Amino acid sequence: MPTVSVNKHHQVLSGPSIWLAGDPEDLKQWMLSGIAGIVTNTVVLSEMTKKYGQITEVVKRYLDITNKKVAVEIDGHSTQELLDVGEVFTKLSNRIILKIPMTTYALDAFSELEKRGVETFCTTIFTLPQAAAVARAGVTHVLPFCDPFLAVNGDPTKLIRECCAMFENWENRPYITAALIRSVDTAYRALRDGADGIIIFWSVFQDMMVSSLTDEWNSLFLENWDQMYEAGLLEGIPYKQKN
Repeated sequence: MPTVSVNKHHQVLSGPSIWLAGDPEDLKQWMLSGIAGIVTNTVVLSEMTKKYGQITEVVKRYLDITNKKVAVEIDGHSTQELLDVGEVFTKLSNRIILKIPMTTYALDAFSELEKRGVETFCTTIFTLPQAAAVARAGVTHVLPFCDPFLAVNGDPTKLIRECCAMFENWENRPYITAALIRSVDTAYRALRDGADGIIIFWSVFQDMMVSSLTDEWNSLFLENWDQMYEAGLLEGIPYKQKN
């Protein structure tokens, strides 16, 4: 398995990261919008293989639309199977991150992948002890799940707050990257409560950019800009009239 550079020290993080999920054709337009990278899961990958063919070809499509990282969710029934499957994808590109569900046999895989310098996500994290275990095993990103807690009348971002408190004094703690976020409200809560990053579908990202107050003030500012043009006060400034 090729060695890649893993940047897992929280201290170097310059701000919350936003990772996008979805069909590669839908994600193309967002890749220059400050996005950290692309994240897949096996549900999405299953849908994409029905549309585009073999899973390796689907991953290549994601790699082709960006020069950023692509997290590929893999699965298996043992530590060795996870390592073998992971090697197939890390050979495709040094931009591949391996995303692995939380299991006891995944712990050994995370330890080995850390030794090999492979960046990793641990998904399906629902408890603080799970987060502690995978962090000690060497995972790069802990992915607390959020919105499933709403189905049991729970707090979707409580685990994020707990992880932040637990990892506060760790020298080389993993990133806390909030996952399974299906709404703008949960995205807001995750960022408010200290997540280092969030994973969302592109449609949620699009909705996050919308605010009635933003629309109101943008309209006011653009109206004044147009007035300056109409008064001949934007000489030498490129201006394109509304259609």
